[in-house]
Amino acid sequence: MVKKVFVIGSGTMGNGIAQVCAQAGISVVLCDLSADILGKAVKNIRWSVSKFIEKGTVSEPLETVMGRIATSTTYEQVSEAELIIEAVYEKIEIKHAVLKAIDSKVNDRAILASNTSAIPISQVASGTSRAERFVGIHFFNPVPMMAAVEVIRGISTSNETFERAADFVRQIGKEPIMVQRDIAGFILNRINMLSNMEAMRLVEQGVATPADIDKGMRLAFGRKMGPLETSDMVGLDVQLMAYTNTYEEEKDPRFYPPSILRQKVLAGHLGRKTGKGWYEYNPDGSRK
Repeated sequence: MVKKVFVIGSGTMGNGIAQVCAQAGISVVLCDLSADILGKAVKNIRWSVSKFIEKGTVSEPLETVMGRIATSTTYEQVSEAELIIEAVYEKIEIKHAVLKAIDSKVNDRAILASNTSAIPISQVASGTSRAERFVGIHFFNPVPMMAAVEVIRGISTSNETFERAADFVRQIGKEPIMVQRDIAGFILNRINMLSNMEAMRLVEQGVATPADIDKGMRLAFGRKMGPLETSDMVGLDVQLMAYTNTYEEEKDPRFYPPSILRQKVLAGHLGRKTGKGWYEYNPDGSRK
């Protein structure tokens, strides 16, 4: 059983991972570049946990859950963790810089993991000297709501590491989806990327509006959110990076990002965080 987790990166995915760990009774340190960034992340976690308590899906008091989350702007406490999860920006140079910075500080029994959504795990693992104890643990957005977590075996990942990662996923109340061979985009994102990009192309071609596409996907296929609503929540820049990484790795034209996505990112229409993406948003985050 994992008792302490160190999460590097406190964005949407990082703070979601910290939240589900804390809700499962695990102590977690959330690490990022500044106290201001971390303060915003903790505020988001507090709000999210309170909603789960209101719905009755979390039985513990808010302060009990929040008391398991510490923050740090340094890697000093990384040596105490049994699991370190990298959840920084989807760019290999940034991930390697983080891994090199913590490599000598990690204890010998700890597992290192990446939450990358598309970069092959073996490529990320090349940034550390501990490739046999490196594994992909890919959460889906929003982390507290999504039950599936991909566990990805890199070319050097040991059987023990692979199984321990799966056990951790079960420990936090999620279901591991075991990816036995390392491939860009893994399983679910490869399927989802193609669906998402087709939705974008349909908008680009004037076949349908984002609202009708999203409504159809919710009503016909039971999705809680349509692909373009999800795109705005995740960030169009994050999606573009994931699609580009997969295309560069595979050179498969199916994964080449649509023109409309590239144009929106260049224009700064990145979704909710900029107030405009496939939809427009008010300052409070509600849709116009």
